[in-house]
Amino acid sequence: MSRVLVGVKRVIDYAVKIRVKPDKSGVVTEGVKHSMNPFDEIAVEEAVKLKEKKIAAEVVVVSVGPSQSQEVLRTALAMGADRGIHVEVAGKEFDLLQPIHVSKILAKLAQDEKADLVILGKQAIDDDCNQTAQMTAAVLDWPQATFASKVEKEGDTLKVVREVDGGLETIKTKMPAVVSADLRLNTPRYATLPNIMKAKKKPIKKLAPKDLGVDTTPRIEIVSIEDPPVRQAGSILPDVDTLLTKLRDGGHIK
Repeated sequence: MSRVLVGVKRVIDYAVKIRVKPDKSGVVTEGVKHSMNPFDEIAVEEAVKLKEKKIAAEVVVVSVGPSQSQEVLRTALAMGADRGIHVEVAGKEFDLLQPIHVSKILAKLAQDEKADLVILGKQAIDDDCNQTAQMTAAVLDWPQATFASKVEKEGDTLKVVREVDGGLETIKTKMPAVVSADLRLNTPRYATLPNIMKAKKKPIKKLAPKDLGVDTTPRIEIVSIEDPPVRQAGSILPDVDTLLTKLRDGGHIK
């Protein structure tokens, strides 16, 4: 395996309380802490482990987004990736960027970079789409192994343990392939200060979607973004009859 391509996304940090803008056009991002999507950190860690085991020769990380996306690329480089690619999409165009657009970008880069494996986080914690890995595999017409909790290389195939609703499923897939990382695949390492300093010297190539022949014209329109309804307080009822009466009065049962 010569090259692994890993997608990383800059998202609002998981510990931040999300606030909706007063005009309901989106969520507040100005002055809000951002970080690498947690599932993407797991994907980077897995790629770096493959390199440490001499299974992969090079790890290339890609981020699609505004100029600040270079921050998460530097973090990935400090974790052990070799070089980065920043596909810049900003402003309104980025707000309406969808998994289908990102998938086409990743697929084109996988071909251009002659990647043997693409590893992505199973989903981003901002939009929770869980679509990019599957769509990337479809565009490339490569096998896919999603929700991976264990990845092993056996000859020219991958053995992947997947987390499914009923437990665990083990599959084998030919390469090249697309893998999406689940929570229990590994524990990402912390970037040490020496590695952070080294990462500043690692190359990041800057591109635009048009350089890759990808049309990022929006396919959706955001009508309104609202906070979920406030949960009503519960009440303790003395018996089942009172509960049934209350449910009938509320129109929940007939």
